[in-house]
This record gives sequence, structure tokens and C-alpha cells, in this order.
Amino acid sequence: MTLPDLLTVPTPALLLDQNRLERNLARMSAHVARLGARLRPHIKTHKCPLIARKQVAGQFGGITISTLAEGFAFAEAGFDDLLYAVPIEPGKFGRICQLARQVRRLAVLTDEPTLPPLLSAAAEAAGVSLDVFVEIDCGDGRTGVPFDHLDRIEHVARAVASARRLTLAGILTHAGQSYAARTTAERRTVAGLERDRMAQVAAALEQRGLAVPCISIGSTPTVVALDEPLPPNFEVRPGNYVFFDAFQAQCGVCAFDDCALTVLTAVVHRSEGKVVVDAGAIALSKDIGAADFFPHSGYGLVGDLAGRPLGLRVAAVSQEHGRIPVADPALLERLPVGTRLRVVVNHSCLTAAQHTHYWVVDDGTIVARWPIVQGW
Repeated sequence: MTLPDLLTVPTPALLLDQNRLERNLARMSAHVARLGARLRPHIKTHKCPLIARKQVAGQFGGITISTLAEGFAFAEAGFDDLLYAVPIEPGKFGRICQLARQVRRLAVLTDEPTLPPLLSAAAEAAGVSLDVFVEIDCGDGRTGVPFDHLDRIEHVARAVASARRLTLAGILTHAGQSYAARTTAERRTVAGLERDRMAQVAAALEQRGLAVPCISIGSTPTVVALDEPLPPNFEVRPGNYVFFDAFQAQCGVCAFDDCALTVLTAVVHRSEGKVVVDAGAIALSKDIGAADFFPHSGYGLVGDLAGRPLGLRVAAVSQEHGRIPVADPALLERLPVGTRLRVVVNHSCLTAAQHTHYWVVDDGTIVARWPIVQGW
């Protein structure tokens, strides 16, 4: 296909800086190697097999998924070791078993002791086997058995271990509380607690006669914050690091020049004190970013066509409109209708999920079009 350029590609358009992507991938791979852990990247950030193939280069090849649509698409692309990192429920048993037929290994997770026998029966009827992680809540409070409720953790683990078609794969957690940390030191504390609490749970289960083959941890903020080698059998699941975003940069997890994803948008209206662009809630998402850190961060930070910051923000969005206040009359004069701008998005995972493809950019030139998996 003939590729457009930045002045002719239809807007809004999702742009991916190839050089920044490659740099982010190399940096995380080297960091995880220093930690002595296995890298099982979470592909929900990009939902693109072409990017995942780059992520697993030099790794063992396993990936983390957040939707079954991702699972089927990535299985078709040749990925055969999948971890579905959303608690499984009976309404998905049929599709889970169908996916398990298409891959070498499929792992799911649960925190519910009544579920493993039901899942095992479904797997047996389908002629498949599944690995199962017990999900632990190490402080986030979203899902999982609280890390200090050892009797219930054991109850769930034994329900898995005793089911005919299930194998206890280990324990898994997500320290989502790391996104509230304001400093590197605070993130390092959260990461240390995540590591230590999971190691303690594993030790307790092993003392009770249950093997824990894998301890699965990690978000981008916690993995980046870790600075000491992890104990054996740890696996990490960062995802956002492939692109980073304005939230991560404002929180200090990365630098702004690490942010690889922007939305290209055009000015459709200009009036006193503002411009309006054709990227709204659907193109950018409605994530307000690091509002606790930067109350005026808005829905994305605005740069020029080359990506150079203009000191502007998208202050408000409707479905297809983004409003950008412009207090400087001289700058406003430089932004007539038709001007193309690039918005560093607040949350790259949510933004990417709203689009069908990336326009891959190398030194200001569009060099490829990469598809994005959609749906659930």
C-alpha cells in the first residue's frame, strides 16, 4: 500500500514513534535480565502481534492478555504460551477451552474456591487442560485474596491442585497501588512490598505442602522501580513500558521523550483564547491522567507536528472534539484551522484500544501501518 505522510493521513490518527518503541523495549529487556526474572509482557497496552513479537525477542516467549479476543488473535499469530490476567468466570469457560485447544499452554487466574471444580469439569468435557494461578491482593484492593488471609489462599490453591484438569501454576498479583506513588522511593517501597508479600505467601503455601512453581508480579511502575535481583521463580508482567504516556512521565516513571505514542489531530476551529481539534474522547480516551500530581494535566499534552511541546493541554473533550486553551495571542496566531498537532496521551493503553491501527513513524516519516486487535 502507498503510505500517507503526516500532512495527508486522515485525522485523528494514532502515531507510534518506532525509535522510542525500540529503545523502551531494549531498556526493559535489559532491566528484567538484571533482576533475574522472566519477562511475560502484558500486551493489553498495544494489542498488536507485531509489537509483541519484538517484546518477546530474547525472552521465553510467554505473554499476558486481558481479553479473549487478544488470545485468539495472538494464538493465530503464533503465540502459544498465554496468561489471561482477568479472573475467570463460568460464562467464559467455553471460549477459554476453545482457546486452550489452539495453544501449547493457557493459564487463567481465580480467587474463588468454588470455581476450580466447575472449570475442571468444563475442561474435561472439552478435552483440554489449564494452568491456574491463585490471585493475591497485595495492597491494591481490586481483586484477589488478601495476602495475609493464608487459610483462604490455601483453600483456593488446594481446590485448584485437586482438580483433574487443572494445574496449580503459582500465585499472581498486581500492585495497582503503585500508580498513587508520588516518588521513585515510594514506588520502590510498593515494589518491595509486592515482592516480599508474594514471597511470604509462596513460602507459607510450600510449608503447607503446596508447590508454587511461579510467582507472577508486576506493573510498569513497580518493575521499573525494582533495583535488586528477584528471588528464583519470579515472573514480571509490565505492559505500559512499550509506549509509556503522559501519566507515567508526570509521575516520574519515565521521561517525556520516552513517550512513543501520540494522537495526530487537526485544528478545526479557532477563536479567542482557544482552538478546537478533531480528537475528542474517542480518539484520546477520557482518562484525566495524573490529576493528583498535575491538576491541570487535562486529557493530553499538546505538541507541534514534530512533537515539540507547545506548553498546551487538551482541557476538555466531547466525543469528537478536543478543546485546547491558548492564552498567548502570538501562539494562537500560529494555529490556524488545518494546523496539525500531536497529543501525548494520558493513558496509552486506553487510547490504543480506541483505534484500529498504528501509523508507525520513523524520523517524521510514516513507514508502516500496524493493526490493533479489538473487542473482548
